[in-house]
Amino acid sequence: MQLVELIEQTVIGLGYELVDFETSPRGRMLRVFIDRLSEQGNVNVDDCTTVSHQLTRVFAVENVDYDRLEVSSPGLDRPLKKPADWQRFAGEDVQIKLRVPLGNQRNFAGRIVGLRAELAVLAIDGEEREFSLEGIEKARLVPRF
Repeated sequence: MQLVELIEQTVIGLGYELVDFETSPRGRMLRVFIDRLSEQGNVNVDDCTTVSHQLTRVFAVENVDYDRLEVSSPGLDRPLKKPADWQRFAGEDVQIKLRVPLGNQRNFAGRIVGLRAELAVLAIDGEEREFSLEGIEKARLVPRF
């Protein structure tokens, strides 16, 4: 089983969502970002501790070799990774970076309208624009203060 699949299975089994997973260049540090489902509120320190302890036990059983494990919330500027994220966060502000420039522009900012047939729909300056999910390199929510 792939490491990311092992982590995702463990996180989901505890009732959380795996938002993102990163490793250091040599794979010695594992960074896991979790979230609660939308109706359950925000992740807190106790949630991160619970997931960290469970992953440590799973890694011991599965002989996963690592030096450090970090478990945290995705933060206010949460990355959007899955198609479902575009529906869940409709109405929120987002910044995206495209893999290939559209014209001469790679970065766009707008409000999420939703998802239509694997296209992220954003309202930018009062106009709806569609972007292929495969063409988006990075997408992050923009927190409102």
